[in-house]
Amino acid sequence: MRPQAAALGLGDKFEQVKQTFADVNQLFGDIVKVTPSSKVVGDMALFMVTNNLTTQDVLEKGESLSFPESVQSLFRGDIGQPEGGWPAELQKLILKDEKPFTDRPNEHLAPIDFDKEWASFQTKFGPQTKFTDLLSYLLYPKVFEQYWAHVQQFGDVSLIPTRVFFYGLKPGEETIIDIARGKSVIVKLRSVGNVNDDGNRTVFFSFNGQTRNLEVRDRSVEVKTVRNQKTDKSNPRQIGAPLQGMLSKVLVKDGETVKRNTPLFIIEAMKMETTITAPEDTTVQSLHLGEGTLVNADDLILTLS
Repeated sequence: MRPQAAALGLGDKFEQVKQTFADVNQLFGDIVKVTPSSKVVGDMALFMVTNNLTTQDVLEKGESLSFPESVQSLFRGDIGQPEGGWPAELQKLILKDEKPFTDRPNEHLAPIDFDKEWASFQTKFGPQTKFTDLLSYLLYPKVFEQYWAHVQQFGDVSLIPTRVFFYGLKPGEETIIDIARGKSVIVKLRSVGNVNDDGNRTVFFSFNGQTRNLEVRDRSVEVKTVRNQKTDKSNPRQIGAPLQGMLSKVLVKDGETVKRNTPLFIIEAMKMETTITAPEDTTVQSLHLGEGTLVNADDLILTLS
């Protein structure tokens, strides 16, 4: 959870995150914490610390809060229900108007026609895919699509030696990468250039003896950019990001009429998704940011009429 906290800008508040984790656990009913339930408790703790919320605030203001998707899923019953059920008051605040499951969650899964799904999957991702790829996609479609996009951009990075993948090469150091049975390539790092105004460095290396170069973003360097507009907290018509992350989906458009609890947009941060919903029946006056934008807490996303 520490890397997740750091990615959300909460690295210096990790002790507070740990205490809030314990508070959330009690709020949820002192649940058994294994993957994925332990992650959901962590997601809620990070959400609360980001928004300066206490457990009492959650109980008093929960009707107006947009909880992380993982928390909604847990209280919906997607991985089952604890003995005695979830705390009823909290469950209603989290799910709003949504009905929770009272039986086994797999009772709500639609049957799968694997022949049909396999044909559709290969059409989308290509004939070189394996049936196990289809299973991964059906279980975790978004994660698989991110993995597939990474493979298309960088290739099969599992072929890179573990130490090199995690720590990289030092200037003058080389490594051998086995790309197929009896087929290897030799990569040697020559030098790394100075950082430019965009935060990039030119990396010089040799590939099987031939010198090449790439421009690589140095993430340790801060590049000053234009800041997004912040919400005016005295204006309830302005809807902002509840936490730092990426605006992964905008679900409405300018001028669209929406009902209370209609999903407006989704913020994604370190595999934690938070769906922000409409506080009442209203109309979307204007969108201020588009999908794929990196946002900080309270950045203005849209304004309601």
